[in-house]
Amino acid sequence: MRRVRIIGVGPGDPEQVTLEAVAAMRSVAYFVVADKGRDDPLLAAREALLARHVGSARVIAVPDPERDRSAATTGADASYLGAVADWHDARAAAYERAILGHDGDVGFLVWGDPAFYDSTIRIVEKVLARGNADFSWDVIPGVSSLQLLAARHRIVLHEIGQPITVTTARRLRAAVESGADNIVVMLNAHIDLDGLDHWDVWWGANLGTPHERLVGGQVGDVLAELHEARAAVKSAAGWIMDVYLLRRAAHRRDR
Repeated sequence: MRRVRIIGVGPGDPEQVTLEAVAAMRSVAYFVVADKGRDDPLLAAREALLARHVGSARVIAVPDPERDRSAATTGADASYLGAVADWHDARAAAYERAILGHDGDVGFLVWGDPAFYDSTIRIVEKVLARGNADFSWDVIPGVSSLQLLAARHRIVLHEIGQPITVTTARRLRAAVESGADNIVVMLNAHIDLDGLDHWDVWWGANLGTPHERLVGGQVGDVLAELHEARAAVKSAAGWIMDVYLLRRAAHRRDR
């Protein structure tokens, strides 16, 4: 029976790929990679990572199905979840065709760690549920952008004895209103910190890559710098993956 391996490869620095992940990459016959078109820079980044750790690697680039990102599907939860489910179904069908069309074990490369806001595990489950492909599968953890953010800023993500809330930009306001004090925010189509001027923020973009940028300080003092840095990273790299920690002012430590 063939094997599917979902491999966490860290935020972007080839040196932050674990030894377990390197062994997993070297164990498969080929890799299935989503291709978003228009000279997808993330496809090129994956190929560079494979060149560093595997050498010659067979890459099957699968055109990534379009996801409905209209205003009607980005607001209400039911509409958003429905659009994402349709996208996952389309990805599952595309990945199934790639798996059935090629022999041998297959690897999927996941930025960061597959357990944090990534769809690959769910999509592989959907491929199996379709009933046409038979395979075993496993997951190799990776260094996450949350970890690298904390390391770069030399911070702990929470205060002593306090919880961490990890959420998305869509859910940030709900986290604030719920009383969360240490909030890690991922999947940022844009950054809206209006009304949070007295919170502290530690932000990082394209961590572990040559285009890495960091901004930290009180929101009201550094928000303009953050937006400028974000625009500069996206312009220079052609893509942006950013993450940040917000801490309520009442929980600020003396520095």
